Amino acid sequence: MTDPVVIAVDGPAASGKGTLARRLAAELGYAYLDTGLLYRAVGLALIRAGLSPADQKAAIHAAAVFDAAAEDFSDPALRNEETGAAAGIVAVIPAVRDALIGVQRRFAANPPGGAPGAVLDGRDIGTVICPDADYKLFVEADIEERARRRVKELQDRGDAVIPARVLKEMKERDERDRTRAVAPLAPAADASVVNTTNLNADAAFALAMSLIR
Repeated sequence: MTDPVVIAVDGPAASGKGTLARRLAAELGYAYLDTGLLYRAVGLALIRAGLSPADQKAAIHAAAVFDAAAEDFSDPALRNEETGAAAGIVAVIPAVRDALIGVQRRFAANPPGGAPGAVLDGRDIGTVICPDADYKLFVEADIEERARRRVKELQDRGDAVIPARVLKEMKERDERDRTRAVAPLAPAADASVVNTTNLNADAAFALAMSLIR
């Protein structure tokens, strides 16, 4: 038996890391985990159980029993505003974060479906969750391009957006992510940086595959 191959894909919002990570997993036959949905899944579990996300004991229990392999991450309820608000509440509970770190590491060590590897998409996979990952990619793009992509994504969903506000909020989130005390957003020392500012999805995928192979 050989250990599963682990690919860590980190980067800021709208950099293209999610699209790239999913495509890598599909190409290689690996299991895929969008780690950004874990807190939303815990928040949604509490809502559906009729419990308050502010109930720390309940939140910690929900995180402790969470099974990423069994979760339906395609559930549209994961992306609604109520779930997002609940995720923000449970995410500040240290014991919830600790439990979900364990969830991510178990997924990487034992990919569901007997897959020979796992691709984890997040912000601290290569630095904190899986520092010994076989391959580490840090996907980035210029802030203006990322904001343009996010505006298009929201408009395609039918949301009314103000581009200047999207850019402002993205800059604020970047600052929070990069300066937070716990697991700040930064490429691992041994990560390959993929800048997608001037790359379409196909070009980014080709570059990433060349780095892996």
